Amino acid sequence: MYKMKIGLAIILIIAGFGLYFTYTFYRVFFLPNTAFENKTSYVFINTGSDIESLLEELAPLLNSSDDFRLAAEKKGYATRIKAGKYAINKGMSNNDLINRLRGKSLPVRVIFNNQERLEDLAGRVAQQLEADSLAFLTQMREAVFLAKHGFNQDTALAMYLPNTYEFFWNSSPKYFQKRMLTQYESFWTPKRRDAAQKQGLSPNEVITLAAIVQKESLKIDERPLIAQVYLNRLKKKMRLQADPTVVYALKKEQNDFSLVIRRVLRKDLKIKSLYNTYRNKGLPPGPIAMPDISAIDAVLFPASHNYLFFVADPNKPGYHDFSTSLRDHNRKARKYYRWLNQQKLYR
Repeated sequence: MYKMKIGLAIILIIAGFGLYFTYTFYRVFFLPNTAFENKTSYVFINTGSDIESLLEELAPLLNSSDDFRLAAEKKGYATRIKAGKYAINKGMSNNDLINRLRGKSLPVRVIFNNQERLEDLAGRVAQQLEADSLAFLTQMREAVFLAKHGFNQDTALAMYLPNTYEFFWNSSPKYFQKRMLTQYESFWTPKRRDAAQKQGLSPNEVITLAAIVQKESLKIDERPLIAQVYLNRLKKKMRLQADPTVVYALKKEQNDFSLVIRRVLRKDLKIKSLYNTYRNKGLPPGPIAMPDISAIDAVLFPASHNYLFFVADPNKPGYHDFSTSLRDHNRKARKYYRWLNQQKLYR
């Protein structure tokens, strides 16, 4: 009888351990282990991450980091962590989580527009992809790549067309640059190249002029008119005399592109800079900003007219008044500056 009790006790102990380990196994691998309330959360895993850095990233999303670590070690994932963006659904178990993190990463939407310099573009892209801004900027300035594909330090920004793109989180700066070159080459269709040639401009020169056009007017419907003014001036060997190029020259001289310049003064027109189109004939060395596609197409397919001058129209905010003669332009300019002085707009 005594031996039977001992045997039964042993059996119960073994059964208890069995139940404990069975429950632990089930809990670690198959019970929900998410701590967020929304339907889906996203995790971004950097290249070279180890289990510690991954757990630091995942901790706010998990009920138990220890259980996840144990499951990751048992499934061999702890030493084979993949970089990328992954979606985690509410209620996932550790087994589901690890299978998801082992799968194909999701693409990241990369959006940029209206950047003034490569530095600005690099910073914007670095906010959306893994690599830092210095890595992107260094690659964007890589001289051998630029020369091979018809760019230089001044025109490099022209290669990046504003849009929304999809990349993987850990895409390298080099891959990003090559992808942007492919987009650039695809954009310049035979139709657009023929249109550029008709205007006597190279693709990069079109983008340089388009940046000025965009800075002159936020009104998309007016840009073809402004583009033709500058094309008319180029054909007549006249200086462009574009205020946005002076603003850019002032910012560049002071190395401060956060500077706000509301009004270009007469003294500003004397600044010695290749970007000052009041002093220099032709186009500046490169784009003063990243133009929209609408501005580029405005240069390629401008309105047909003989205007050589334009000034802001106080009676139609955001738009301009155009002239064919300097005399008429000066009359309209005086009217505008009288209105402007009444607004008390100063730098």
